[in-house]
Amino acid sequence: MAITDIRAFSHLTEADIVALANEFDSIRRDVENSRGPRDARYIHSVIRLQRVLEVVGRTVLFGSRRRSRWLVGTAALSLAKIIENMELGHNVMHGQWDWMNDPEIHSTSWEWDQTGPSGHWKRAHNYAHHTYTNIVGMDEDVGFGILRMTRDEKWRPRNLAQPIANIVLALTFEWGIALHDLSAEKDSEGVPPAQWNSGPNKEFAAKAGRQLVKDLVFFPALTGPAWRSTLSANLTANVVRNIWAYLVIFCGHFPDGAEKFTVEHYENETRGEWYLRQLLGSANISGGRVMDFLTGNLSYQIEHHLFPDLPSNRYPEIAARVRALCGKYDLPYTTGSLARQYFLALRTIHKLALPDRFLKASSDDAPETSSERKFEAYRAAANGVVTEASTGRRRGLLTAMRVHAEQAVAERRRRRRESKRTGLPAAV
Repeated sequence: MAITDIRAFSHLTEADIVALANEFDSIRRDVENSRGPRDARYIHSVIRLQRVLEVVGRTVLFGSRRRSRWLVGTAALSLAKIIENMELGHNVMHGQWDWMNDPEIHSTSWEWDQTGPSGHWKRAHNYAHHTYTNIVGMDEDVGFGILRMTRDEKWRPRNLAQPIANIVLALTFEWGIALHDLSAEKDSEGVPPAQWNSGPNKEFAAKAGRQLVKDLVFFPALTGPAWRSTLSANLTANVVRNIWAYLVIFCGHFPDGAEKFTVEHYENETRGEWYLRQLLGSANISGGRVMDFLTGNLSYQIEHHLFPDLPSNRYPEIAARVRALCGKYDLPYTTGSLARQYFLALRTIHKLALPDRFLKASSDDAPETSSERKFEAYRAAANGVVTEASTGRRRGLLTAMRVHAEQAVAERRRRRRESKRTGLPAAV
């Protein structure tokens, strides 16, 4: 099952966790105290770039019956929508730029170019997801209520269809998020599902209606005879934006190493353990400055979950300090290329579509789901020693994971040798 005792899983003492929290608090203070003109210049330049790209895309699409112009216009519009969604909408609504006191760039006033109302998203995402990150049964973003992403969730026959549901979710991601947030909004307000004239439903219908009119009617109509071509360009740009946002979110939350947690853990969680849960429950994407920008710096998902309301352009410098702390406390820092992280997430989607009887690993020791119980043999062998006498190096979670992996490989080799000797199938 998921992690119930994060202290045991992380191989840290209570004093270690308090010290780690103090170091994370220090990072926050340093960034908050150094916010200033260069950060303001950054966000204003991003807004200008996004608006220029959208104007260029819309303008070029006036002649979109020519294939070359359609391609250029659609590419510019797709890029504008990605930037607006990732670096602007997501981060502005997290309050990352509220310190500027600019009414245009403020979490209370920004409405993004997406189907769901920003108010619904902020309550479902900023509060629920970032408070209960990866707590099974509390964080509804674990699979978005559609996909089974951990063995802690009971298998249901509908999960057999999740490879197909995953494709549909990727193509229509803005609608999936909007409906997910609408459901959370109605739950928080105690609105019965059958009450169609509820406030949340009216807010959703108004926002979705505006988006549909804008993309399917207004802008195509402006291009006159080229309206069909412009309509296809708008739909294509939305799908491109949806797939990109889906990829970034899944690569940051569902590859191997992004751990899950139990409600029992949360009930007595300290501030330091909250930091630790964010660190162990997230994963980064490596790829350079262009990748960072196009993901809204959510390629630094670990740093985003540690400090969701700090300016996204500061995540690279924060990451250097977070990695140093991981080295100091012998903790893993989960990162990988976009292709690798998505392959791992996709493997989980397809694997957990099957009933548990077809899965080999246990729920305490699987690539996508593990707990502190996987290290029982290691802790017994270590006999409470947290520092190697020969090197003075800390024996923490990273070392435990390495030793555990080596032991697993050795055990598989032993079973294969035994199978060859006896002629019987190797036990699994």
